Amino acid sequence: MDGGELPAGDLIEGKGMSGAAISRHLKVLREAGLVQQRVLGTQRLYSVHSEGLRAIAEWTISKRQFWESSLDRLGDILERENSWPT
Repeated sequence: MDGGELPAGDLIEGKGMSGAAISRHLKVLREAGLVQQRVLGTQRLYSVHSEGLRAIAEWTISKRQFWESSLDRLGDILERENSWPT
């Protein structure tokens, strides 16, 4: 969907999922603010909502920093334990 709006039918083709399954996924993504839907006659056009994706990216980066520092501390502890005489 990075090329702009797409009709729901184009999102189904070649995905190995039923139209109903794609529709449910799109509903969840729309409710989460990750995609936008625009009605054009009988078509539903979908596009990525960049603000929602930006929020996810920022959240992921903040958690990555937390886990990297936590894993570094765990690595230091394990290294000290492995160097203790048995």
